[in-house]
Amino acid sequence: MRTLVTGSAGYIGSHATNALLKSGFDVVSYDNLSTGFRSSIPEHVQFIEGDVRDTAKLTKALRDNKIEAVIHFAAKLKVPESLTLPLDYYDNNISGTISLIQACRSAGVDKVIFSSTAAVYGTSNGDKGLVHEGSIISPINPYGSSKLMAEKILADAEPAHGIRSVALRYFNVAGAALDGKNGQRTADASHLIKVASEAAVGKRHFVQVFGTDYATKDGSAVRDYIHVEDLIDAHLLALGYLRDGGSSQVLNCGYGKGYTVLEVLETMKRISGASFSISHQNRRTGDAPHLVADATKLRNLLGWTPQRDDLELICRTSYEWEKRQSTAPA
Repeated sequence: MRTLVTGSAGYIGSHATNALLKSGFDVVSYDNLSTGFRSSIPEHVQFIEGDVRDTAKLTKALRDNKIEAVIHFAAKLKVPESLTLPLDYYDNNISGTISLIQACRSAGVDKVIFSSTAAVYGTSNGDKGLVHEGSIISPINPYGSSKLMAEKILADAEPAHGIRSVALRYFNVAGAALDGKNGQRTADASHLIKVASEAAVGKRHFVQVFGTDYATKDGSAVRDYIHVEDLIDAHLLALGYLRDGGSSQVLNCGYGKGYTVLEVLETMKRISGASFSISHQNRRTGDAPHLVADATKLRNLLGWTPQRDDLELICRTSYEWEKRQSTAPA
């Protein structure tokens, strides 16, 4: 199945591109390189530099390459930044999705996998502390709001235009490829495990912990961390589901277990042998105290069985990747 990947040069998009290739898919890479890296895409893969908001260019790419499905990663995704640049987030994430749907309509593409987020839940704790797809939806930052609106646009596209989609709500994606060939290259990253890896190799002098007075075991926020390759496995299963005629779905992607920020940092210190400093800060606007996935629907509907459900493995792959990047020749 010929598949176009938007945002393919980013962290998750590049892992998806490589996994699709290994699974025998024909892949076209589409990215504006505003935050992604061309070097993360294999040289033999057709690469189109373009913005998803350029509907004409995107439509041409879909038509010329006889694309059958799209995986849509292209988006702005930093929660703190979304609070200071909300219009940029609404423009990129919502307008980009509208443009994609318009291009799909014009090119006859009827299958879309959408990169969504647990940020749509806001501070919802769900049943027994787990958030499921039926939990209260109430995003507390523009990033989450923009992704929720994009989900709604996709949901409306099925009855109106016959475009079926699977929106995958990511919890906290982390780690690097087990073969060591790919990892997170993002500049000025804000994701905890990436930041901790940078501190462990000496790229940062300390790690900030925002909030130490939450109602958790050590006062820091609780999150569900999922290895990037387990997440990508879910994307491939979702593609197969749509190929086989499945209807539109929204699915959580997480392991169903949570770790505090301080537990993650202690794990990184232990596996790296580094002793970086921790700076305790006040709570950060837009952060939820506790966010852990109930991914039962994903497991049951798509038969997803994670193979890398191990915080130490996630931290170790991230650390080893960061260490290689710090010693790589310029």
